[in-house]
Amino acid sequence: MWKEFKEFAMRGSVLDMAVGIIIGAAFGRIVTSVVNDIIMPPIGVILGHVDFSSLYINLSRTHYDSLADAKKAGAAVIGYGMFINTVIDFLIVAFVVFLLVKQVNRMIKPLQPPPPAATKECPYCISGGIAMKATRCPHCTAQLQAT
Repeated sequence: MWKEFKEFAMRGSVLDMAVGIIIGAAFGRIVTSVVNDIIMPPIGVILGHVDFSSLYINLSRTHYDSLADAKKAGAAVIGYGMFINTVIDFLIVAFVVFLLVKQVNRMIKPLQPPPPAATKECPYCISGGIAMKATRCPHCTAQLQAT
Protein backbone atom coordinates (compact mmCIF):
# COMPACT_ATOMS: atom_id res chain seq x y z
CA MET A 1 0.00 0.00 0.00
CA TRP A 2 2.84 2.40 0.85
CA LYS A 3 4.49 1.65 -2.52
CA GLU A 4 1.26 2.40 -4.41
CA PHE A 5 0.81 5.66 -2.51
CA LYS A 6 4.41 6.66 -3.26
CA GLU A 7 3.92 5.93 -6.99
CA PHE A 8 0.69 7.94 -6.99
CA ALA A 9 2.25 10.88 -5.15
CA MET A 10 5.31 10.95 -7.40
CA ARG A 11 3.37 11.11 -10.67
CA GLY A 12 3.99 14.29 -12.58
CA SER A 13 0.34 15.32 -12.61
CA VAL A 14 0.02 15.05 -8.82
CA LEU A 15 3.19 17.07 -8.27
CA ASP A 16 2.02 19.66 -10.81
CA MET A 17 -1.30 19.91 -9.00
CA ALA A 18 0.44 20.35 -5.63
CA VAL A 19 2.66 23.11 -7.01
CA GLY A 20 -0.40 24.78 -8.57
CA ILE A 21 -2.29 24.71 -5.26
CA ILE A 22 0.64 26.18 -3.35
CA ILE A 23 1.19 28.94 -5.90
CA GLY A 24 -2.56 29.55 -6.10
CA ALA A 25 -2.78 30.00 -2.33
CA ALA A 26 0.12 32.47 -2.36
CA PHE A 27 -1.44 34.30 -5.31
CA GLY A 28 -4.74 34.45 -3.41
CA ARG A 29 -3.04 36.21 -0.50
CA ILE A 30 -1.51 38.73 -2.90
CA VAL A 31 -4.88 39.45 -4.50
CA THR A 32 -6.53 39.77 -1.07
CA SER A 33 -3.90 42.33 -0.12
CA VAL A 34 -4.43 44.21 -3.40
CA VAL A 35 -8.19 44.32 -2.77
CA ASN A 36 -8.01 45.26 0.93
CA ASP A 37 -5.00 47.60 0.82
CA ILE A 38 -5.10 49.19 -2.65
CA ILE A 39 -8.53 48.89 -4.31
CA MET A 40 -11.01 49.22 -1.44
CA PRO A 41 -9.57 52.37 0.27
CA PRO A 42 -10.06 54.62 -2.81
CA ILE A 43 -13.52 53.15 -3.39
CA GLY A 44 -14.33 53.88 0.25
CA VAL A 45 -13.13 57.48 -0.15
CA ILE A 46 -15.20 57.93 -3.32
CA LEU A 47 -18.27 56.62 -1.50
CA GLY A 48 -17.82 58.98 1.45
CA HIS A 49 -14.98 57.54 3.55
CA VAL A 50 -16.62 54.14 3.95
CA ASP A 51 -14.43 51.28 5.20
CA PHE A 52 -16.18 48.23 3.77
CA SER A 53 -14.43 45.81 6.12
CA SER A 54 -16.06 47.50 9.13
CA LEU A 55 -19.63 47.48 7.78
CA TYR A 56 -21.92 45.15 9.70
CA ILE A 57 -25.46 44.63 10.91
CA ASN A 58 -25.77 44.08 14.64
CA LEU A 59 -28.40 41.41 15.37
CA SER A 60 -28.31 41.95 19.14
CA ARG A 61 -29.98 44.84 20.93
CA THR A 62 -26.70 46.08 22.44
CA HIS A 63 -24.82 48.92 20.73
CA TYR A 64 -21.18 48.39 19.77
CA ASP A 65 -18.82 51.03 18.38
CA SER A 66 -17.17 48.69 15.88
CA LEU A 67 -17.38 45.27 14.33
CA ALA A 68 -14.33 44.21 16.35
CA ASP A 69 -16.06 45.23 19.61
CA ALA A 70 -19.22 43.33 18.65
CA LYS A 71 -17.26 40.19 17.76
CA LYS A 72 -15.19 40.49 20.93
CA ALA A 73 -18.39 40.59 22.97
CA GLY A 74 -19.72 37.57 21.09
CA ALA A 75 -22.66 39.44 19.60
CA ALA A 76 -24.42 38.04 16.56
CA VAL A 77 -23.50 40.21 13.57
CA ILE A 78 -23.69 40.07 9.80
CA GLY A 79 -20.37 41.33 8.43
CA TYR A 80 -21.59 42.34 4.98
CA GLY A 81 -18.61 44.66 4.46
CA MET A 82 -16.20 41.74 4.58
CA PHE A 83 -18.52 39.90 2.21
CA ILE A 84 -18.24 42.79 -0.28
CA ASN A 85 -14.44 42.64 0.03
CA THR A 86 -14.50 38.87 -0.51
CA VAL A 87 -16.72 39.16 -3.61
CA ILE A 88 -14.42 41.78 -5.13
CA ASP A 89 -11.44 39.60 -4.22
CA PHE A 90 -13.06 36.62 -5.98
CA LEU A 91 -13.92 38.64 -9.09
CA ILE A 92 -10.34 39.86 -9.42
CA VAL A 93 -8.92 36.36 -8.95
CA ALA A 94 -11.40 34.92 -11.46
CA PHE A 95 -10.55 37.64 -14.00
CA VAL A 96 -6.79 37.13 -13.61
CA VAL A 97 -7.16 33.35 -13.92
CA PHE A 98 -9.31 33.88 -17.04
CA LEU A 99 -6.57 36.08 -18.58
CA LEU A 100 -3.89 33.56 -17.63
CA VAL A 101 -5.78 30.60 -19.15
CA LYS A 102 -6.54 32.65 -22.26
CA GLN A 103 -2.82 33.40 -22.74
CA VAL A 104 -1.80 29.78 -22.14
CA ASN A 105 -4.40 28.58 -24.65
CA ARG A 106 -3.13 31.12 -27.18
CA MET A 107 0.41 29.76 -26.80
CA ILE A 108 -0.68 26.10 -26.96
CA LYS A 109 -2.94 26.36 -30.05
CA PRO A 110 -0.14 26.93 -32.61
CA LEU A 111 1.70 23.87 -31.29
CA GLN A 112 -1.19 21.55 -32.18
CA PRO A 113 -1.31 20.50 -35.84
CA PRO A 114 -4.58 21.29 -37.61
CA PRO A 115 -6.87 18.31 -38.15
CA PRO A 116 -6.71 16.78 -41.64
CA ALA A 117 -9.32 18.06 -44.06
CA ALA A 118 -12.35 15.79 -44.48
CA THR A 119 -13.55 17.46 -47.68
CA LYS A 120 -12.13 19.48 -50.56
CA GLU A 121 -13.24 22.25 -52.90
CA CYS A 122 -13.72 22.01 -56.65
CA PRO A 123 -11.14 24.23 -58.42
CA TYR A 124 -13.54 24.81 -61.33
CA CYS A 125 -16.90 25.66 -59.79
CA ILE A 126 -15.58 26.47 -56.31
CA SER A 127 -18.20 24.31 -54.62
CA GLY A 128 -17.11 22.71 -51.39
CA GLY A 129 -17.97 19.67 -49.33
CA ILE A 130 -16.59 17.17 -51.85
CA ALA A 131 -15.24 13.93 -50.37
CA MET A 132 -11.46 13.72 -50.43
CA LYS A 133 -11.51 10.47 -52.47
CA ALA A 134 -13.90 11.82 -55.11
CA THR A 135 -12.55 12.06 -58.68
CA ARG A 136 -15.46 14.09 -60.13
CA CYS A 137 -17.23 17.17 -58.79
CA PRO A 138 -20.87 16.29 -58.06
CA HIS A 139 -21.91 19.85 -58.97
CA CYS A 140 -20.14 20.58 -62.29
CA THR A 141 -18.90 17.02 -63.06
CA ALA A 142 -15.37 18.28 -63.69
CA GLN A 143 -12.57 15.74 -63.40
CA LEU A 144 -10.73 16.26 -60.07
CA GLN A 145 -7.19 15.27 -59.23
CA ALA A 146 -6.99 12.34 -56.82
CA THR A 147 -5.54 13.21 -53.44
